[in-house]
Amino acid sequence: MFLFLLIAPLVAWYFAIPGIIVHYPKEATDELRLIWDTHDQITRQRMLPGEATSELGHVFPDENFFMVFFWWTDKGLRKCIDITPKRWATIDIYLDAAGRIDTTKTAADVIARLKKCEGEPDPFRP
Repeated sequence: MFLFLLIAPLVAWYFAIPGIIVHYPKEATDELRLIWDTHDQITRQRMLPGEATSELGHVFPDENFFMVFFWWTDKGLRKCIDITPKRWATIDIYLDAAGRIDTTKTAADVIARLKKCEGEPDPFRP
């Protein structure tokens, strides 16, 4: 019982953290280079077709909290979205083979949480 009382808050805290998962389809041909800019942390990665990347938000974000996801290819694709994470949940964003946000697979309530970064190309269009 003591062990349960010790572990239960940690498990609850883990599942309470909002997360974002970006999926890149197997049908794509280009490697994506990406940057997660999450309030006080910047992460640089690469993603191959068929892979996914993720980032965690804050359980209790303040009004200054932000999550920005940049991605591009060497062939000229350049996209960026500003994400408002859903509190207490993980959201999934799907890209199409061209590297744009796939509006047929990404849920409408998730798309409503995405904004085009200022001065950047539209992430939903070529």
